[in-house]
Amino acid sequence: MVSKNKRRIAVFGAGICDEEIYQLAYEVGRLLAPHAIVYTGGLGGVMEAAARGALEAGGLTVGILPGKRAEDANPYIAVPVVTDMGHARNMILVRTAEAAIAISGGYGTLSEIALALKTWKPVIGLRTWPHIEGVIYVETPEEAVQKALGALQVTREEI
Repeated sequence: MVSKNKRRIAVFGAGICDEEIYQLAYEVGRLLAPHAIVYTGGLGGVMEAAARGALEAGGLTVGILPGKRAEDANPYIAVPVVTDMGHARNMILVRTAEAAIAISGGYGTLSEIALALKTWKPVIGLRTWPHIEGVIYVETPEEAVQKALGALQVTREEI
């Protein structure tokens, strides 16, 4: 059974990516699985890779979908959340997560980064949009997960 107290971390990223980015996202999901519920936008690319890594490592995955069909979720989403909100679903993803890891990505990822920063959520950047004030940039999946979990420990202790 999953505890309500388990951490909630979103992985932001493009719906289409190359194999190198896919492997980075897969590893992030795999490393997050023991520590957090992994939330994504539920579709392909980075979102699929992170969900696959988490699910294959025994974690729980949630996809916040832009459309109105649960069947549109990638096969590694255990819990599809149907919004029928298009890109507006990004705010639901951001508000649900306690922290985010952005991997690569296009303008949708950029909007998620901006929304997360605007709502004071820690954002860890791994090969994503450069030079954004407030993003904590890292070089490896291990660093990304460590920084995300570390940021949540500080946040929890401050409350």
